[in-house]
Amino acid sequence: MPANTLKNVSDKYCPRFGQVAVEMKFITDAQLKEALCCQIEEELSGQGRRLLGAILFGKEWMTGEQIEQVMNVLLKKMRQEENSGDGSKPQQRPAA
Repeated sequence: MPANTLKNVSDKYCPRFGQVAVEMKFITDAQLKEALCCQIEEELSGQGRRLLGAILFGKEWMTGEQIEQVMNVLLKKMRQEENSGDGSKPQQRPAA
C-alpha cells in the first residue's frame, strides 16, 4: 500500500492522541511538540518508541485519568466513523 494511502487511512480513522489532548486542553501545543520530539529522539537512538501518553505522563503533564479520557474520545470517534457509512450492513449467511 502506498505511503500516502496509509497516511490517509490513519488521518481518517486514527485521530492523533496529542491532537485530542490539546483540544481537551490537557496539554499545550508546546508540550505536545516537546513530547513528540522526545518520542522521535528516543526512537532514533534505538530505545524504541514510547507511546505519547507514557511520555506525557512521565513528564507529569497528564494524569492517568486524563489519558483515559483521551483514549475514550478516540475510541468514540473511531466507532462513529465506522457507523457513519451508508447505513448498509453486510448480509449475514443463514446458519447451516
